[in-house]
Amino acid sequence: MIETTETDRAFPPALADVARVEFDYDDGEGVDFEPYDAFDSAEETTDWLRNWTGNHELDGDAYRVFGQDGTGGLAALWCVRPGRPLVEQPVVFLGSEGERGVVAANLSDFLWVLADGLGPMEVVEYEQYEARVNATLTELAERHATTPRRTTRDIVTTARSEFPTFSEDMDALCR
Repeated sequence: MIETTETDRAFPPALADVARVEFDYDDGEGVDFEPYDAFDSAEETTDWLRNWTGNHELDGDAYRVFGQDGTGGLAALWCVRPGRPLVEQPVVFLGSEGERGVVAANLSDFLWVLADGLGPMEVVEYEQYEARVNATLTELAERHATTPRRTTRDIVTTARSEFPTFSEDMDALCR
């Protein structure tokens, strides 16, 4: 279990700005992402993780859920770097049908993925990295990002090389 404090549940300003953006699903050709304006509660996250894995001994302390796709798959900050702020934690996607993957190594890189016109579900489920630049999200990333702009492919490759066993580790939690 990861020890949490009040600051661990404070919604980062960048995510608050993302929550004000309307994502266009465009009948399946756009981005399937519905950002939240606050993290799911610890209780909601624990309940979802237990149901998703079938393991009712787990708690959701390692995740800060901040959005979903249309089927209920969740985007979350994964608190795997002890002592580091939330914005430095990797972004992961946990799909409604068991899909899962690391999307970005930190919130800043995730903003660049969004600026490329891609959401967490598209990156994980379809391994879609072809940029469809979104001007609104590019401006948002330019305001909040602390990392340089890179391609989504580079962001995802870097993140997955840092956390190569994420999927297998999730398998181990499932019952």
